[in-house]
Amino acid sequence: MTAEPGLRALGPERAARLTRGREHVVATVDEIPPGERKIVPIGRHGVGVYNVGGRFYAIANYCPHEGGPLCLGRTHGRSVADEQAPGGVAEARAGEFVYCPWHQWGFELATGTTSVKPEWSIRTYPVRVDGDDVIVTA
Repeated sequence: MTAEPGLRALGPERAARLTRGREHVVATVDEIPPGERKIVPIGRHGVGVYNVGGRFYAIANYCPHEGGPLCLGRTHGRSVADEQAPGGVAEARAGEFVYCPWHQWGFELATGTTSVKPEWSIRTYPVRVDGDDVIVTA
């Protein structure tokens, strides 16, 4: 089991759903350090809230390919050709994409788009920081 279970694995006391369609204080800035994420129980599958270099993003915890728990996947950048890098490949936009743990489909955190099948983009949610609070509108 991972350090942070997917929403489906949460016990009933932790899986209480937050009402959709309003603002939710989901964490403090310190609770989601750069490069980390937190899955919160908003909606049917939950929402992953990510800190990428001090910018916060929120996406649905659902992969449209086969319904996988998207936010349990790893975050990474995009591989790009770079003749100077070992193997001729380098990482661009580090940490700005999440890859589904089931089949490795990648989604951009800022837009929810995927290059695998663009019409299968995922839902993103507005995030703002007010003082130390991270607030998601979902």
